[in-house]
Amino acid sequence: MTAGAPSAGRAMVTVCAMSATIMQALDTTIANVALPFMQGSLSASLDQINWVLTSYIVAAAIMTAPIGWLAERYGRKRLFVICVAGFTVASMLCGFAQSIQQMVMFRLLQGAFGAALVPLSQAVLLDSYAAHERGSAMAIWGIGVMLGPIMGPTLGAWLTDNYNWRWVFLINLPIGVMTVIGLLAFMRETQTGDARRFDWFGFFALAIGIGAMQVMLDRGEHAGWFDSNEIIAESIIAAIGFYFFFAHSLTTATPFLRFEMFRDRNFVIGCAFMLVIGVVLFATMALVTPYMQNVLGYPILTAGMLLAARGGGTLVSMGMVGRLLAIIEARHLVLAGLSLTAFTLHQMAGFTDQTSAMSIVVASVLQGFALGLVFVPLNTVAFATLPTKLRTEGAAMLTLARNIGSSVGISIVIARLTEGTIQAHARLAEFVTPFNKAMDAAASAPLDAATEKGRALMEVLMSQQAAIISYAEDFRLLMFLVVAAIPLVLILGSSKVSATSDGHVELALD
Repeated sequence: MTAGAPSAGRAMVTVCAMSATIMQALDTTIANVALPFMQGSLSASLDQINWVLTSYIVAAAIMTAPIGWLAERYGRKRLFVICVAGFTVASMLCGFAQSIQQMVMFRLLQGAFGAALVPLSQAVLLDSYAAHERGSAMAIWGIGVMLGPIMGPTLGAWLTDNYNWRWVFLINLPIGVMTVIGLLAFMRETQTGDARRFDWFGFFALAIGIGAMQVMLDRGEHAGWFDSNEIIAESIIAAIGFYFFFAHSLTTATPFLRFEMFRDRNFVIGCAFMLVIGVVLFATMALVTPYMQNVLGYPILTAGMLLAARGGGTLVSMGMVGRLLAIIEARHLVLAGLSLTAFTLHQMAGFTDQTSAMSIVVASVLQGFALGLVFVPLNTVAFATLPTKLRTEGAAMLTLARNIGSSVGISIVIARLTEGTIQAHARLAEFVTPFNKAMDAAASAPLDAATEKGRALMEVLMSQQAAIISYAEDFRLLMFLVVAAIPLVLILGSSKVSATSDGHVELALD
């Protein structure tokens, strides 16, 4: 499908690409809330059930890298249809799994087929729209990418509470079938070629590096990080895999990944910002959801609805940003989005057990709006000067960067949350002594340290306040990360709008 394609066919391809994007984006988070129900139904241990998430993440990360070569060799339409169909079948098998072994195997398949859906849908939309329309196209595509992870826990909780955990996976069946039919009917095939041989050594080295790193990041908190021999072994394997990949790729004539894409300044800066977006988007979700449940005491559905407010902010900004790109430089929008994101993280660092639901909603809406201002201009500018032949491979790299950012971000903030809570509790406990005059004022009947009930209540209060302190430190860490990324905007190319001979408006980069 090209930029000059009929509008009706292009609209259907857009709908199908969006459906595929939403399916894959939802499945990154939708299964999380159903894990306790799966554990009981499949008679799995806590360690075993965690592999339901780990297997999907690892398979998706490994299979993201070869998407460019596969699309070039076999055709983008054929690959897209196969991946959507495979993802749908794997989702159905997950819904019918009868043992933990079957579930992990089917989740591996789901992740492997799902890896291509987001980068392929992005590449398809970039090719389907003219240059002056790509800002709006990336806004449409970004809605699925950004809203999917945010809405996933809420939808998963609702399906699990009202039906069964199996519907978390079975809901993909009708969407997948309609998407396959739509792609077969309306999408055009791209040219294929077999001139570039597949670099098996480079692929396996990168797969080992990414796979080991993802397993390490996902299981680090559960295993105790570098106090565990498992985590040490995985980190060594990851380092070896990455070493052999780069050593081989930089010395062979036909590397697995075409490094020429990294000569494009805007694409490289786009990848760096995607790492930051992956960290902020998913790490903030990993903090806000348990904060509302464990500190504020909200039920999962209420917490999910409050978190969904961030999706509302994203939806509004992405509806506006396509038009804003025509009158405001992309880097100015990125700067505004990053500044607003840092401000909202500063607000979140001030959350307490007395924070109102409205305050959480306002901060979430503003943060969602800010991320939309960053996400769409970056995806537009990153591909503006990238050659068409590198577009699918570039989309895969941006997706991989965002996924790695999410894994790293979640691992860091959860590790800091656990360790920070312990340290804050110890600091607070130092002041709970008979020699602290402030304790005399607090020693009313409920908090009387001379009674067992009073000591238990003080322990609960100290644990709660220690958690609040640790959450605040994590939010500040994310704020500092965003602030540190702001100077990269100065390196981003200056975008401007220029008119072509046929009256179209196109994005040009200095």
